[in-house]
Amino acid sequence: MFHDLLVLWMSWVEDWGYAGVVILMAMESSIFPVPSELVIPPAVMHDNMSLVGVIVSGTFGSWLGSSITYGVARWLGRPIVMKWGKFFFMPPAKVEKAEVFMQKYEVGGIFFARLLPVIRHLISIPAGLVRMNFWIFSLVTVLGSLTWCAVLAWCGQWVKEKNPGVMNSPEELIAAVKAESHMIIIGVVILALLYFGMLALTRKSRTEGTEPAQGE
Repeated sequence: MFHDLLVLWMSWVEDWGYAGVVILMAMESSIFPVPSELVIPPAVMHDNMSLVGVIVSGTFGSWLGSSITYGVARWLGRPIVMKWGKFFFMPPAKVEKAEVFMQKYEVGGIFFARLLPVIRHLISIPAGLVRMNFWIFSLVTVLGSLTWCAVLAWCGQWVKEKNPGVMNSPEELIAAVKAESHMIIIGVVILALLYFGMLALTRKSRTEGTEPAQGE
């Protein structure tokens, strides 16, 4: 089944070009489980699509999908999302985890969420539920999406140079992209952990600084 979906998604890129990238990345940034790792790299491998064009269309699609998800979550409210989300790939447990992530790391968390697997599909929901400023949400989403799309586009070019005929086999394409993207994801996770650790230490220092000294 996944093979058939991959073939379908690749056909969208081949037939619709940048519009296909926009649609797939909008789906990836909403509730539909479309892996961006299997959208941007294959798109870059097409001779009729430029690196910059793929990055821009991927970033716009990510913002579009995230904005729609944000708007729906803000309009529906938490009770409805928690009750009915399970029917749209959003079980309460996942929504709660995304809410905790959002409350703990705020704006910086949204940026890094765009670079992390799984959480990037859901982070727009708590942002909408807490009614985060839409323009700030959009700015951080665009910056995070631009970074991620650029990394994936570079990955696609690298895979194409190492495996010129990889586009002829979806299975080989998946294996090649995963092999290269694993190291990228590990790097992103390390950077995110450093950021979150620094944020935690900063908050701890502030808390200790505001506590009254003993004997006062």
